[in-house]
Amino acid sequence: MDIKEIKELIRFIEKSDIKEFEYENEKESIYISKTGDAPQIIQGMPQMQYAAPAPLAAAPAPAAAVAAAPAAAPAVAGTEVKSPIVGTLYEAPAPGAAPFVSEGDTVRAGQTLCIVEAMKIMNEIEAEFDCVIKKRVVMNGKPVEYGETIFIVEPI
Repeated sequence: MDIKEIKELIRFIEKSDIKEFEYENEKESIYISKTGDAPQIIQGMPQMQYAAPAPLAAAPAPAAAVAAAPAAAPAVAGTEVKSPIVGTLYEAPAPGAAPFVSEGDTVRAGQTLCIVEAMKIMNEIEAEFDCVIKKRVVMNGKPVEYGETIFIVEPI
């Protein structure tokens, strides 16, 4: 994260009711805690990771490992619909209810595709344009990250 992104994040947290925020990836970790009127920021790098020593026994041939790996599913062509927030994806308005959309459905701009729950708030994710649902990438009840592809659609 660069300093501009961190400053934007601080401004967002100052205006919200969020008391603590933590973010971590392979390169960095950020923890922001709002105590009183000013947020406190701790940004650091993760601990160095050392490679395990090479095993003494001979490893299996790489070709055998590749042959045993399952073939990757072919990619579906289309436009990606990405999650605008971090949270848990739900495909229906309530447990046991019919999903908002299914693969192959034609949807109109503004129609609800799914819900992403973030901090006990249900955020409806709507279609930005008329399209056909080609593939649902994230399954019901699974966590999603900001910018993660949740649907692949084909504009009409």
